[in-house]
Amino acid sequence: MKFLYIDMTNSGISGDMLLASLLGLVPDSDVILSDLKGLKKHLSGVSKLDIRLETPKRSEIQLNKLKIDIKETKDRRTAKTLKNSLNEFLTSQKVTDSAKNYANKVLNSLIQAEGEVHGEVNENIHLHELSSVDTLIDILGVAIGLDKIGGFEENFKVFCSEIPLGSGTINTAHGLLPVPAPATAKILEKSDLIIRGGPIDSELVTPTGAALLVNLNPKFLEFPPEMKLIKLSYSTGQKNFKNFLNILRLFYGERKELGTSAESHIFDKYLEQVTVLETDVDDVTGEVLGNFIEKFQKEKILDLQIFPGLTKKNRPSHIIRILCYPRYKFDIIEKIILELGTLGVRFNTIKRVCIDRKIEKQIIEINGKNFDLNFKISYIESEKGREIVNIKPEYGDLKRISELSGLTVKKLQAIAKSQIKQILNNK
Repeated sequence: MKFLYIDMTNSGISGDMLLASLLGLVPDSDVILSDLKGLKKHLSGVSKLDIRLETPKRSEIQLNKLKIDIKETKDRRTAKTLKNSLNEFLTSQKVTDSAKNYANKVLNSLIQAEGEVHGEVNENIHLHELSSVDTLIDILGVAIGLDKIGGFEENFKVFCSEIPLGSGTINTAHGLLPVPAPATAKILEKSDLIIRGGPIDSELVTPTGAALLVNLNPKFLEFPPEMKLIKLSYSTGQKNFKNFLNILRLFYGERKELGTSAESHIFDKYLEQVTVLETDVDDVTGEVLGNFIEKFQKEKILDLQIFPGLTKKNRPSHIIRILCYPRYKFDIIEKIILELGTLGVRFNTIKRVCIDRKIEKQIIEINGKNFDLNFKISYIESEKGREIVNIKPEYGDLKRISELSGLTVKKLQAIAKSQIKQILNNK
C-alpha cells in the first residue's frame, strides 16, 4: 500500500506548488512539462506558453518551483471553453480514466464554486482569474503526476495536515476581498479538511489548490502515517515571505503488511488518530463531577471515563480520561481546566482501529402502538462482503419508549432481540 502525505503547515497550497512537488516524485518530469506545453493548441488566445521547473534554495533546502511564461489575449473564458480544452488535451494523453475523471472533478469544483459565489451556475459563466491557461496546467499536471505514481489506484491512500489559510485581503477582478477568496471558501466548506487562519497576512490557499486537494478526499492526520519513505519532495510558490518558509512537503512512501492474515489488510483502512486526555483531581465534589459529565455530553468528544483513585497523600481522587480527535484537544483541555480547576492535563495522540457503523431505524409494536427504535449496526467491509460485528438498540430510544409505554428498559431490550434477528436475516 502506498501513501501520500501532503504537509501544508508551512505553506498552504496552490496549484503550481502541488504540481511542482509532484514533479519531484516522478522520473519523467521533463516529459510531463513538454506535453503540457501542447495545451497551447487546445486553447485559443495563447500565443506563448513556456513551462520549466526551477530548483532554488530556501533555508538551505533545495526546492522545486514552477516557472510559467504565458502570453494570452483573452482575460476571461467560459466554463464550457475550459472544459472542452481540458478534455481535448486529456484525449491526446495516455492517462487512466481515473485521472481524467479527477481532472474534470477539479475543474467542475472551480466552476461550481465561482458560479455559487456569483449566483449563476452554468457552462456559459465567464471566469476571470481561473480562466487563464495556468489553471489548466495545474489541473492537468497534477492529474498526470498522480497517475504516474499510482495515485488513483485502489490501494493508494492520501493524507494531509491542517491548512493555514493566511489572512488579510487580496486584489481580484471583483475588487479587494478578504482571505480566503470566496471561491476557495466555497470549495473548502464542502470538505472535512481542517483549516486555520494565519499565520501571515497573505493568501496561502488558492481556489485551484483547494480544488485539487479536496477532490483527492484526503484524510486528516497531524503527522505523516507510518510508512517506509520512498521520497520527500519540497516545493514553493511564487511568493516569498520574511518570517514564513512557504515550503510545501510531500511524503511519498509505502507500507507492506506484516503477516498473511486477511485482517491485517482489512483493518488498515480503519486506522485513525485520536487523542487521549487525562487529569487527576482530588478536591472536586461528586456534584461537580456530575455536572462535568452532563456538560461534556454536548462537547466534541468520543468518550469520557472517570476512575476512582488514591493520591500519594492518601487522599481519594478521580482520574478523568477523555477521548477526542486531535484537532479538538486544546479546546477541550481549556474547558477541563475551567470546569474542574485542575492545574494540568496530559495528552497523547495515538492510533486506533475504528470499524464502520450505521444507524438503522426499525418499528416495534407495544400494546398496539408503534414506536421508532434506532439500532447501531457495526460491521467490517472486506473482499468477502459485509460482516456484521454487533447490533445494539440505542439506549436513548429505549429510555424514551419506556417512559411512553410503561415497560422497563430491560423488557424493551428483550423485545428488541426479535428485531435484531430480523436485521441479521435481511443482511
